[in-house]
Amino acid sequence: SRRLHKAPASEGGRYRGTHGMKKRWVWSRAPVLAMLVLILAPFAFGGQLTKDDIEFRKKVYANKTGDRLAYRLYVPLGYDANRKYPLLLWLHGGEGRGSDNVKQLNGGNQIGTHFWAGKEVQLKFPMFELVPQCPSGDNWSDPDLNQPTKWLELTMSALADVEKEFSIDPDRIYLAGQSMGGLGAWSALQAYPGKWAAAVILSAYDNFTDVKALASTPLWVFQGEADDSVPVLLVREMMKQLNKAHANLRYTEYRRTGHDVWKKAFAEPELLTWLSSQKRGRAAGGQLGSGSGAATH
Repeated sequence: SRRLHKAPASEGGRYRGTHGMKKRWVWSRAPVLAMLVLILAPFAFGGQLTKDDIEFRKKVYANKTGDRLAYRLYVPLGYDANRKYPLLLWLHGGEGRGSDNVKQLNGGNQIGTHFWAGKEVQLKFPMFELVPQCPSGDNWSDPDLNQPTKWLELTMSALADVEKEFSIDPDRIYLAGQSMGGLGAWSALQAYPGKWAAAVILSAYDNFTDVKALASTPLWVFQGEADDSVPVLLVREMMKQLNKAHANLRYTEYRRTGHDVWKKAFAEPELLTWLSSQKRGRAAGGQLGSGSGAATH
C-alpha cells in the first residue's frame, strides 16, 4: 500500500523601607513594573514562548479564495538583504499534521527540522527553512495518483511569497521530506521540475510518473532495510529506475533499521557538505554530488 501512516510575590509592590520613600518608589518604578508585566504575562498564564516560537517565525499563507496554510519560517541570524541566501523546504511526516502550527516542528519531525536550523549547520551554511503544516487527515500528495494536493500547491505559493519578501537565491532552493513528507517530495520533484537545487528524501516511495524530471535534480535517498511501512524492495526498484535514467543519485540503506532512518541520516558527516555543494543547473564536482548506488550501513 502507498498509504504510509496509519508536537515571591511583592505584596502589591509595597516598599517596606523607611525615611518616607514609599511613594517615590511606587511612582519611579511604575514603568518598569508595567514592562515586566508585558514580558512575563505569557509565562504566568501558560502561554510560554518556546525556542521554536522565537527562532521559527509563525506565519499563515492565505490565497484569494480563502484557503489558509500554516507554516514556520526560520530566518538566518544576522540576515542581510544585500546577499542571497539558500532556502530549504521541509515537508513533515504524518505526526506533524494538524492546525496548531507547532507539530510540524517537534515530535517525530524534530530531528529533521532542527538539524537545518541548528547552530552548527547555520554557521557553515546560513539558510532559510520553510516548514509548512499539512492539516489532519490530509496528505502532501495523492498516494495513488502521485498528484500534489491543495496543501502542497499552497506550500509552493507560500514559498513564492517568501522568495519575494526575502533575498533568496533561486538557484539554491532545496527540498527535503520524511515519510509522508518524502512522498510529497517525490511528487514536488515531478510536478515542479527545474525548481530544486537538490533533494533529500527519507523513508518514502513513489510510483514514478516522470523519471526524467527526477533525474534532473541531485538526490540523496535514505531507507531502512527493516522498514515495515515502506518496503525496502520497492525502494531498491525505484533506485534501479533512477540509475537507468542516469540520475544524480546517492542512496543510503541502513541494515536492521526501521522507518525512522532520520535518527541516523542527520548524523551523516557528508550530508551538509553534499547539500551545500549543489546548485540548480550545475552538477557539483566530485563523488559527493554524483555518487550513486546503495551504501548499506
